[in-house]
Amino acid sequence: MFMLEKAVVGSRRYWIWVGCLLAVILAGFLCYLLQLKEGLGITGMSRDVSWGLYIAQFTFFVGVAASAVMVVLPYYLHNYKAFGKITILGEFLAVSAVTMCMLFIFVDMGQPMRVLNVMLHPTPHSMMFWDMVSLSGYLFLNALISYVMLESEREGVAPPHWIKPIILLSIPWAVSIHTVTAFLYNGLPGRAFWLTAILAPRFLASAFAAGPALLILLAMVIRKLTKFDAGSEAIQKLALIVTYAMLINVFFVLMEVFTSLYSNIPEDAAHLKFLFVGLDGNTELVPWMWTSVTFAILSLVLLIVPRYRKNEKLLAFTCVIVFLSLWIDKGIGLIIGGFIPSPLETVTSYVPTLPEMTIVASIWAIGMLMITVFYKIALSVRHQLA
Repeated sequence: MFMLEKAVVGSRRYWIWVGCLLAVILAGFLCYLLQLKEGLGITGMSRDVSWGLYIAQFTFFVGVAASAVMVVLPYYLHNYKAFGKITILGEFLAVSAVTMCMLFIFVDMGQPMRVLNVMLHPTPHSMMFWDMVSLSGYLFLNALISYVMLESEREGVAPPHWIKPIILLSIPWAVSIHTVTAFLYNGLPGRAFWLTAILAPRFLASAFAAGPALLILLAMVIRKLTKFDAGSEAIQKLALIVTYAMLINVFFVLMEVFTSLYSNIPEDAAHLKFLFVGLDGNTELVPWMWTSVTFAILSLVLLIVPRYRKNEKLLAFTCVIVFLSLWIDKGIGLIIGGFIPSPLETVTSYVPTLPEMTIVASIWAIGMLMITVFYKIALSVRHQLA
């Protein structure tokens, strides 16, 4: 109860921020009621592009959730003390991101009662069933770990012994949630763009770059707004993780491009052509994809050179462009680009509608609100102990 009380006490600036988030959530909820009444026809999706902005965001934020393992593993498994202050932030980020993922699936299903079908009529041969199991299990694990560790810290006692095996279980589980997500796309034989054995490793590499980059930004924001400092050593180690993960991710992307173009695979080449030069006059994603490429190249330069990486002002900018580059590539290009052209070689334009974007913005706002509340509780406990 003490920890919940801390979430409803704050400055005027805190309540303005919370009020803005609630306003966005309300706008999205009203648009969702419209979608519930009129159906998914109010979105930009169609028969040919049946997964749009909702599932694109889901795919991206599964990676953000999985990236918590990048602080959990060094701290709990290798006793790396520098991550002591930032680990709880990573776990709360994972809880918020998984919740967002589940909400994106919820709104994409159109009729909420369909969610119950996955539980009432389980189909173990379906990747959707295992995706639900992995996401709900990961949410439970991180919520439990976060609560137990924070409560133990508040009470000034050592965490109970039974929590260690659960922490260790959460590490491979984090890898599983993004692996199963990749299998969702691998299991669609009509979509040549996703039929690659390195899709799961590519997902994980992008996750381990985007998630820590976001965590660095959150740690910097918290340090600026409060007295809490995660420590320069922790931030620099996370920056190093982002560097290696981004290098691996770019390497995987180049492998895909080489295989498709050098081998002259018509189906794969058509998807790449649509993304980077346009197809049949459809060039909606071309500026987005070249922006992603530009951000990726620039971020690698800033990350690889130690002098730039250790400059925290430059590092903040670098983390922003890493996050945006991967959000475009994975959250838009990979998913939308996988549908265009269709297996029948038709090109169907997809442009998200205003209600669709408002619903997406509201789920982002829910995630930011959860992070705000969770971090406020965590920082209140730390402040009480100081």
